[in-house]
Amino acid sequence: MVRNAFGRLPDGREAHLYTLRNGNGMLVETTDFGASVVSILVPDRDGKFDDVTFGYDSVDGYLKGSSFFGAMIGRFANRIDRGRFTLDGVRYHLPVNDGANTLHGGPAGFHTRLWTAEPMNAAEGESLKLSYVSEDGEQGFPGTVTANVVFTLTTDNALAIRLSATTDKLTVINMTFHGYFNLTGNPEMSILGEELMIDADHYTPVDSTQIPTGVIENVAGTPMDFRIPTPIGLRIDEAHEQLKICRGYDMNWVLNSQNNHVRKVAELYDPTSGRSMTVFTDEPGMQFYTGNFLTGSEKGKGGVAYGYRSALALETQHYPDSPNKPDFPSTSLLPGHTYRSTTIYKFSIR
Repeated sequence: MVRNAFGRLPDGREAHLYTLRNGNGMLVETTDFGASVVSILVPDRDGKFDDVTFGYDSVDGYLKGSSFFGAMIGRFANRIDRGRFTLDGVRYHLPVNDGANTLHGGPAGFHTRLWTAEPMNAAEGESLKLSYVSEDGEQGFPGTVTANVVFTLTTDNALAIRLSATTDKLTVINMTFHGYFNLTGNPEMSILGEELMIDADHYTPVDSTQIPTGVIENVAGTPMDFRIPTPIGLRIDEAHEQLKICRGYDMNWVLNSQNNHVRKVAELYDPTSGRSMTVFTDEPGMQFYTGNFLTGSEKGKGGVAYGYRSALALETQHYPDSPNKPDFPSTSLLPGHTYRSTTIYKFSIR
């Protein structure tokens, strides 16, 4: 594993870039700032390697950026209604950063923190462990939480992401990897021609501020039905209330076969390059987001402007606003217990 300098933080600490490789030529670059994945290089059907994820050339981009490119999200992925929830009779208030709501752990969530890196040896491939201690009260959340993420680049071209966390006080936690993917390998191309399958019969509709209503609805007969591979752009502009609210796809799918075991939940395919990405997870939900808020104002690697619908995210997680929705799967974590979550993005060609 190679470690290189990636820039300095305002307080003088240095961020680093870690490069994982496998014997097939696949490469994954990760920085300890925000435990963020910077690059993923995979081949197309002709053997040409391209970068299929969004990021920045140095830590400066991550310090200034607002789109969570490749970041590790925590303590709580997705939205919490009006930045408040009640846990064991105590009301907690969080800073809001998405209108009236808290998004992705707040403005200074895990994505803004410098993690401690430790290269690891693993039989399945090169691995990097990143750790961060979130103090009691950070961003309004209770309990001191020790969070860990292990990135492994496997010998069969998969990026395995294993999360864990412990706490000294009852808290809530819902971590996720916020990777942006474009399987064409060209960040200036749209993702609307890529085909997506999501193994989900239901989704959680949202209100006007993108907070789940608490209802779980069937995808049948709606643009949210991806049970068979479907071009992303086929129905994205239909006059459906949910698509209007979210400006495209930006909802949580209720994944099938919820048994706390890792299983296949989604597959993304790009006909132009032949690249395919299969998603496996033990999580109950997945947020599918089509880059609706990318405007071209953010310049990524190589100075490329990341434009509207030029990438998508498949964020495996628990449902949004779960602390305020008792019927949703619980996100509470007790002292003495360990939060664990595994997601695998496996790349292949057709």
